This record gives sequence, C-alpha cells and structure tokens, in this order.
Amino acid sequence: MADHIFTGSGVALITPIRSDGKVNYQVLEELLEFHIANGTDAIIACGTTGEAATLSEKEHCEVLSFVSEKVNGRIPVIAGTGSNDTSTAVMLSREAQKTGADACLCVTPYYNKTSQQGLVKHFNVIADSVDIPIILYNVPSRTGCNIQPKTYAELCKNPNIRAAKEASGDISQVALIRSLCGDSLDIYSGNDDQTVPFMSLGALGVISVFANICPMEMHRICQLCLENNFAEAQKLHFHYLELMNIMFSDVNPIPIKTAMNLYGFDAGECKLPLVPMSVAGYHNLKDCLAKYDLLNKV
Repeated sequence: MADHIFTGSGVALITPIRSDGKVNYQVLEELLEFHIANGTDAIIACGTTGEAATLSEKEHCEVLSFVSEKVNGRIPVIAGTGSNDTSTAVMLSREAQKTGADACLCVTPYYNKTSQQGLVKHFNVIADSVDIPIILYNVPSRTGCNIQPKTYAELCKNPNIRAAKEASGDISQVALIRSLCGDSLDIYSGNDDQTVPFMSLGALGVISVFANICPMEMHRICQLCLENNFAEAQKLHFHYLELMNIMFSDVNPIPIKTAMNLYGFDAGECKLPLVPMSVAGYHNLKDCLAKYDLLNKV
C-alpha cells in the first residue's frame, strides 16, 4: 500500500455533553487542541467512545463537521459512520466526506448482524459510495458479529477498503489477517492493552480509549513500536497497564468520561442508557488516576 491513513495513536475521542444533553462544543474544541498539542496522531470522532449510538443523525453530522473544521488538516480526522443499516452508513459516510474527513470508520452491523457474505456486500456498498478510505471496525463483543480473516481478504480487494480496527481481542486472528492480506490492509489495534503485541505483528498503531487522558504516552508507545524498539515499548505498556485496564472497569465510555472530568475537562455525563459509575467504582478510578498524577491537571 502506497500510503497509510495514519500511523501511531489515534484517539477514540469522547463527546463532551452539557447538562441539558446537548454537545458541549467549547469543551470539544479544548479536547481537540489538547490532543494536537500532545502528540495524538489522528482524531476518531463519533465512534463508540464518542457515543455515536445516542447522537441524533443531525448531531452526528454537526460533530463531524465541527471536528474537521477545527482540526483543519493538522492531523487526520476519521469519522465514525457505521450503522446496522447500510443506507444509513452510506449517508453518514457521504456526509463525513463533505465535512472534510480523511477516512470513515465503519463498524460491523449490530443487532440484526449478517453473514460473512452480507458483510462483504455491506462494506463494499459503503466503500463504493465515497472517495475517502474506509477503516473496517470489528468489535464482536458489542455487535455479535465477527469479520473472519478470509472475509477481510475478500474485502481488501476493494481499493477503498484500506484498513481495519481489530477489537476482536484475538491475536491469532490478527496474525492470520496479516498473513492473508499482507500490505493490502493496514491493521490498528482496537484494544489499548493489545497495542504492543498487535504492532509486533505489523499493526500500524491503535485507535485508543486510553489516549483520551494520556495522549503523549500512547503516542510514545506506538512510536517505539514503529521504531522496532519493542523492549522500551513493553516497559511503558506495563507501566500504564493498570490505567488502561481501569478504563474498562465499567461499560465504555463511562470510565474514560469520568476520568476526563476528574482530569479537569468538563466532559459531562454519558447519555442514557449509560449511567454514572458506582461509588466504589468511582473511588477506585479516582485512586488510580491519583497514582498516575492525573487529577485536576487542567
């Protein structure tokens, strides 16, 4: 493949929400500047961590437009445009292209799911509807639908399907995908705690929840891997592993959004049906952030 959408750490950006349930664009801009200043290599807007599932289509498109405008080409912007309805995914992907996004991140169909042949048809229809590249998003724990390695090999024949965010958690599957697809499909880890092993198999980076609060640190881990310095990357990985893991002590993005509030950004709460952490969970998270000196930094 001649070029890549990005290499390194792409942040799966939270969407700050005001008390009235509307998007807090002032804080969103603060977050974008925070990431650009601290080494984040790409912004992923309106993904799972950005609560795309509970944004209206209008809000979704407005957030994508705002992010592209404010980033203004400084780093790549990747728009979450997936849906379990192919026509909706096409519409969102076309809107993302209009806003100036550099690529689309498209999750597998959820709830209704589909067959492997259905995945091939679904993603090819989306990819053929736009002129910006598609990153496939495989997260079976949320969707109940897994892209099989042979399906990846079929999908990457489409020149517009350029990469995959692999959050299956299955390192053996990633190895087989790399074996079958080679340089025809870039891989990004979809799990923070698997970034280093995935990159040892040739992944180009991560689409990260952890990077919301530690952008420079995740950028550094990825950079060390890209430099083939896995010994140093491993040391940083182990150092931050407790913090990475606690961000999944409740349903994502509840812990990371709570953490960003404790860090000092007015991120607000998650939209229903997601609710605040338990008292015990909140204090465990706060204690962990204190251990890493991440309280009240803004």
